[in-house]
Amino acid sequence: MDSPNQPETTSLTVVSDQAVFKGLIDCVREAGNIALSYFGNAPRSTVKPDGTSVSEADLAVDTYLRDRLGAIDPAYGWLSEETEDDPSRLACQRVWIVDPIDGTRAFLKNRPEWTVCAALVEDGQPIMAAVYNAAKDEYFHAARGGGAYLNGSRIRVADPVALEHCRLAASATMFRASRWPEPWPEMETVWVNSVAYRLALVAAGLCDGTVSMSGKSDWDIAAADLIVREAGGMVTTYDARTFRYNQPSPRHNSVVSAGPALHTQLIARTSQATI
Repeated sequence: MDSPNQPETTSLTVVSDQAVFKGLIDCVREAGNIALSYFGNAPRSTVKPDGTSVSEADLAVDTYLRDRLGAIDPAYGWLSEETEDDPSRLACQRVWIVDPIDGTRAFLKNRPEWTVCAALVEDGQPIMAAVYNAAKDEYFHAARGGGAYLNGSRIRVADPVALEHCRLAASATMFRASRWPEPWPEMETVWVNSVAYRLALVAAGLCDGTVSMSGKSDWDIAAADLIVREAGGMVTTYDARTFRYNQPSPRHNSVVSAGPALHTQLIARTSQATI
């Protein structure tokens, strides 16, 4: 069985890329351990201008990853939720896209629904990624063409799945909003705060899909996007557009993810919604 610290299962063939991937795996694991040292210990936090929270743990993890990942190759750009955006990243072929703690709200409430996320994006698409829920010791990783893994075991999305009675990582109240032209069938919904963790649960077949009709940023989805797709799933906006990362604006209006059969059924409904 392959472990996350020994990513030989990927199809990356260039020796330097194997080293980069191992560096990513090691750095995200250690970053998760740093975050875990603050978890449950009432870390200091403040509210940012956009109304979201940032804790001293977010900043410590951001600094660690920026230093460690940045040292792998200084030519790579950097985009992180907790670092002031540097437009020079747009001229870089490869860019690290990082969320030091995705799910800070859950982190501050001592709920194990947060993740450390990092992806290496090349020409707008993720080529290697790691999502680590350190509180549950669940380590998801993938490299383009090499499959997706959870704690060293290969994972696949659940497919095919019928819309009725499916299990979605989503807000139950969202499906009762007035934006929908027709009612949704009976479904099970489970809520977790981290967008990346929702997507990772889809990749592992632990949830059948996820739908969010609110805005997301590159750092929320880039790493988990690759993991889902390497697990055989699909990740798009509500109107079936695929994502391109490291653009002038890192914002996206929604995210819908599932195995191919369920994704088609979800998009048939979400594409008709008002957003």
